[in-house]
Amino acid sequence: MKQIILTPNAPSPIGAYSQAVKHNGILYISGQIAIDPSTNKLVFDGIKKETTLIMENISNILREAGMTYENVLFTTILLKDINDFERVNDIYSKYFNPDTAPARAAYQVATLPKNVNIEITMIAGE
Repeated sequence: MKQIILTPNAPSPIGAYSQAVKHNGILYISGQIAIDPSTNKLVFDGIKKETTLIMENISNILREAGMTYENVLFTTILLKDINDFERVNDIYSKYFNPDTAPARAAYQVATLPKNVNIEITMIAGE
């Protein structure tokens, strides 16, 4: 049976989806954009700040599910501009042990929800 994961320490869903769903020990985290959960407002303060906010929000979702970044198996990073990849990777890398880092894909896309610069989704396992 699936378990819906919801924490006030990450942005509230703005549609027909959950922050995350846990099923059979696997956690599926919905795509996160740079929304400050305390104000529910988008943050457009540069790609490094946006990435940090997303990673902190995901950290809170993982914690709510009883997990940490060590549990992350796969990450997808969607970027408005692939030229931001190096700056995103600088921030992203701080959250993982290089010896146990998850598999990852990163793509430039034509557009993202609310015209944001970055969206990150993850899959984690117990």
